[in-house]
Amino acid sequence: MSFWQKMEQIDRRWIYLAVAVAVVVPFLFPTPLPISISPEARSLYDAVEALPDGCNVMVVYDYYPATVAECEPIAVAALHHLFRKNCKVVTLTNIPYGGPSMAERVTRRMAARYGKTYGVDYVNLGFKYGYVTVLAGMGQSIESIFPTDNSGTPLSQLPLMDSVKNYSDVSFIFEVADNATADYWVSIVNAQYGVPIGCGGTAVQAPKFYAYVASGQFVGLLGGMRGAAEYEKLIGIEDVATVGMQAQSMVHLLIIGLVVLGNIGYFVVRKQSKKGAA
Repeated sequence: MSFWQKMEQIDRRWIYLAVAVAVVVPFLFPTPLPISISPEARSLYDAVEALPDGCNVMVVYDYYPATVAECEPIAVAALHHLFRKNCKVVTLTNIPYGGPSMAERVTRRMAARYGKTYGVDYVNLGFKYGYVTVLAGMGQSIESIFPTDNSGTPLSQLPLMDSVKNYSDVSFIFEVADNATADYWVSIVNAQYGVPIGCGGTAVQAPKFYAYVASGQFVGLLGGMRGAAEYEKLIGIEDVATVGMQAQSMVHLLIIGLVVLGNIGYFVVRKQSKKGAA
């Protein structure tokens, strides 16, 4: 039996093992890979970089637990940049299932990394039902929609919220979404109140959001884990997205190699079969 015939009959479990190794190795032995920066990621970075240090911003966790692998690295990269600029961060979510806990967990972890104090440097408003009413209502008064934070503390007891009464006190909104709530941030908050919005979403959602970038309704866009990795490169920090892209690239290269080998083997074996028949 020739080499190519053996390749055609290889046990698929060896392929599964090869994929597992390709995923694990980059996490154990990180290898820098070239990451090109898209114009959309560059424009988002430039918009955040141009914000005054210490200004008030919102980070919105509008994604479900199923897309954490793509969306959380975007939120983490955004908080790296915003906390590094000493921006005051107000977080919230329009997703009832997992949104409040994800916002709490990620924001507190990143705040601890940068030595930020809750209530002074950042606040998590949590979730309120009815995102259309919520988004519109915050234009008049955030406290009327969120009388307390995610833990039940009245906003009047949180020093940061003394300077954040409505959208007029917010310099920028970083929306991380895997669904149509991003459309409402555009149609309600950006269109009616003029607050600049940057967006990060899943790779599947990104093509839809490009139209908002082209129209200027989003200042920039990060698409999936790759977008997060681009942003990490721009801010000069290698975090989970960069390592994740290394693993993803290794698996892609492995699959391409297997496809090439499979096609070569097919034509070689077919040619050998024809010769044998003759």
